[in-house]
Amino acid sequence: MMPRRLILAGAVALGAAAAFAAFQPSPVAAREAVVYKNPQCGCCKGWATYLQRNGYKVTVIDVEDIEGIKRRLQVPDNLHSCHTAMIDGYVVEGHVPVEAIDKLLTKRPNFTGIASPGMPSGSPGMDGPKEDNVVKAFGPGGIRVFGTY
Repeated sequence: MMPRRLILAGAVALGAAAAFAAFQPSPVAAREAVVYKNPQCGCCKGWATYLQRNGYKVTVIDVEDIEGIKRRLQVPDNLHSCHTAMIDGYVVEGHVPVEAIDKLLTKRPNFTGIASPGMPSGSPGMDGPKEDNVVKAFGPGGIRVFGTY
């Protein structure tokens, strides 16, 4: 027969371990994205779903004046695409792959955001054969290539 103290000590240790585990933060918190898009755009829905499948919590806001959103968020005219998102303080314009977004959020450069201009075939949310998706960074220092995906 086990001494009562040993049983009690085991129960206390088990309870403490369970309480500690219950209050630990999730190792990877879901990143939040707010996607602004035209209500009729299907590829924008595809990109939002792609973000969700990759662990992002996505809120989609349908807007008739998507160009007004782009102006307000300072997306250069030559980088426009069909939708605009805000993710962790950065603007993400168009069919940008998660790898580029994760790089942006990890490095946290002094950019306003990144963009995949136009609608590259085969990019996230777009049908067709895959072509190079040249993602550009933009902000106070101008526009430069951020990466090719």
